[in-house]
Amino acid sequence: MRTHPSELYFYHSPAQPVDKQTLAYAKSIAQFVNSIDISKEKLTATQWNSLLIKLNLRAKDLLNRAHPDYQRFIAGKNWDEESWLNILIKSPNLIKAPIATLRNRAIMCSTPTDILKLNSMHLV
Repeated sequence: MRTHPSELYFYHSPAQPVDKQTLAYAKSIAQFVNSIDISKEKLTATQWNSLLIKLNLRAKDLLNRAHPDYQRFIAGKNWDEESWLNILIKSPNLIKAPIATLRNRAIMCSTPTDILKLNSMHLV
């Protein structure tokens, strides 16, 4: 698939109000925004790995530890890296914030305005 060089990829869950606000900011910094609803479009292990490398994070760093499902099914157990990756694949609803990528950079958007940092990152 060919992409535009300034296309921004936005991985999110539309049910979250913060995600909707962040998407609005995304559209202000990029002409082309590819909105990916992670609750409907399942990402592969390779896609998650690529995001993790760009973010410089581990799979478990993306998860919302306060989420009831995290507390019920994941907390207190020993997981290896592959297991954490499988948790991301099977339970993307546990992601604590949307993720945006632009060119070869990525950012986890804990607040809607965090995505603006992505715009300044690619100017450096």
